[in-house]
Amino acid sequence: MRCTAPAQGHRTASGAAACPVHGRSSYRSYPSYSPSPSYSAPTPSRSSGGGGSSGGGGGGRSTRPRWSPANSTVTYTPDETSALERYRSRVEAVGPRAESYDLFLCHAWDDRRETATTLHNLLEAEEVSVWFSEKDIILGQPFMREIDKGLAKTRIGLVLITPAFLKRIENGGVSEKELSELLSRDLLIPVAHEVTYDEIRSVSPLLGSRNGLSTDEDSMEDIAKKIAELVAV
Repeated sequence: MRCTAPAQGHRTASGAAACPVHGRSSYRSYPSYSPSPSYSAPTPSRSSGGGGSSGGGGGGRSTRPRWSPANSTVTYTPDETSALERYRSRVEAVGPRAESYDLFLCHAWDDRRETATTLHNLLEAEEVSVWFSEKDIILGQPFMREIDKGLAKTRIGLVLITPAFLKRIENGGVSEKELSELLSRDLLIPVAHEVTYDEIRSVSPLLGSRNGLSTDEDSMEDIAKKIAELVAV
């Protein structure tokens, strides 16, 4: 079979088509190629022992402290339960006392009108009696002496740790004096708000070594409920 190009040329479509070598009839037909379907790896099933499950692994909210009532609406991580156990033991050892408060709320002066007041009100809504300088120091009374009396009347201390609080204790203000007294009594529950425990340790290693509660993990409302359960006797 010879190409007709030398005699007839391929300058026209009909001439090219008529060529027995290069015409359309000379091409073999091959099946078109279709790519295989894309491969999708199977989605691994979630392990029942993972940290976010209710089975109790890692930091999952799966434990109930011995002091938390069965109808409680809040949940605890194992770390929280472990950290709060020491304070509960102290609360039980001290027991209720006449003319006393459940808590002394230690806070920065800058937080007194907002964050500290919010926490105080939430605690009192849970029927926790709180010594709070904003309401318990009468105008005209010696400030430091009244704080000293408040510390003497409380069973346990609660420190609201904020960026403002860290600045205050660095500068050696009243907050630092309250903190020193509560640390010496080993009756201090830390509540971190808008700060990390690494930041706390950089300013006060002793305070930062005490695990407590944090608004990174719980709402302020749930923290108030946990504290109420902790101090109930």
